[in-house]
Amino acid sequence: MILTEFDYARPAALDEALALLAGTRGARVLAGGQSLLPDLRAGADDARLLVDIRQLAELRGTTRTPDGRLLRIGALTTLADLAADPRVLAAAPELAAAARSNGDPQVRNLGTVGGNLAASGRPTDLPVAAIAADAVVELAGPGGRTTLPAEEFAAAGAPEGEVLTALLVPAAGPAAAFEKSADRATRYPVCATAVRITPDGPRIAVTGATPGPLRLRGVEDRLRGGPYGTEAVLAAFRAEPRELFVPGRGTSAEYLGHLAGVLTARALQRAERALA
Repeated sequence: MILTEFDYARPAALDEALALLAGTRGARVLAGGQSLLPDLRAGADDARLLVDIRQLAELRGTTRTPDGRLLRIGALTTLADLAADPRVLAAAPELAAAARSNGDPQVRNLGTVGGNLAASGRPTDLPVAAIAADAVVELAGPGGRTTLPAEEFAAAGAPEGEVLTALLVPAAGPAAAFEKSADRATRYPVCATAVRITPDGPRIAVTGATPGPLRLRGVEDRLRGGPYGTEAVLAAFRAEPRELFVPGRGTSAEYLGHLAGVLTARALQRAERALA
């Protein structure tokens, strides 16, 4: 199916992009295009204007905030760059691993951090890692810049007319990990889990097996203080309601709950070893 008819603009500055989005009903942001363009071809989305932001250099790259507490990852940073960045590998390894697990090299070279976080209706990998890392999403809109916890952004997406500009991630060191069981055809997760061990206990998030990226506070509470052995983690998952896990693609809720527990145990044990 051919693409629907639309106009195209390539702004040279973020303010120009925001003005275009605010001034045109049905405008869409084009970055990597790996979700939007297939949706346009299939008729699952329509657009009157594509606002191509790929030339906005201010939205690329990873830096530390002045106080050193946060990594600021530009929304146009590619998944390949994120996966290989030594600052991310050292301070937020769950994000690097999630980026590395996406598709194949071509997908990672084109796909962006912002696009992966904002891909509605697809169980992508970065949102679950961002939730486990207690990251916040930075947005720019007509009213200026705002932030939103990654967990809230995963549930609601960006407000109309706003652009995701960066992901702000606490730089917590190596005590974090990501595990995934992927669908062989699409590389989307059948189940993926991300964890980060903090002084207050573990942060655990799951996607693929659940309706969307979810932080599992009940599992966290049951595992607070450890141990993180496989049987303890599986018991914590068995206590979760089965309706939390959505059966599909030939899998049952029971299987997905068990798979999520196994992957979480692996991730927690790897994160724990990194602390030793």
